[in-house]
Amino acid sequence: MSGQFEARLAEMGVSLPESMAPAANYVPFVQVGDTLYVSGQISMENGQMMTGKVGADLSVEDGAAAARVCAINLLSQVKVACGGDLDKLVRVVKLTGFVNSTPDFGDQPKVINGCSDFLVEALGDAGRHSRSAVSAGALPFNVAVEIEGIFQIAP
Repeated sequence: MSGQFEARLAEMGVSLPESMAPAANYVPFVQVGDTLYVSGQISMENGQMMTGKVGADLSVEDGAAAARVCAINLLSQVKVACGGDLDKLVRVVKLTGFVNSTPDFGDQPKVINGCSDFLVEALGDAGRHSRSAVSAGALPFNVAVEIEGIFQIAP
């Protein structure tokens, strides 16, 4: 039986994918006390990477869609860290979003809103968070967006 967060995701038509394995020598998350640090999750959905540079190849809307995918991948990692019970998530604390964008592009916050808006819609007040939205000249695999997160979870 799914909990309240997964029920809300189902209402939104979202099912969490299997969490992605690290692509290098790092772990997908680290828990210290009730704080969970989730490594950067890229814009990859159904095995397909969402690639390109926002401001050249992609629009703000495309970037926001990629950031939404990152949010889903973040929650997938949180679920694994919580032993399969997403309702152990207390709140999203902080996100750092990296946008693969052109040097003159200045709407990184609008791109990362794709993640932030999704988390608030899915989690309610538990999804409200602090954040940074940063431009990157390039990201691994030429993905459009990568987002890392800090979460508070219940013991």
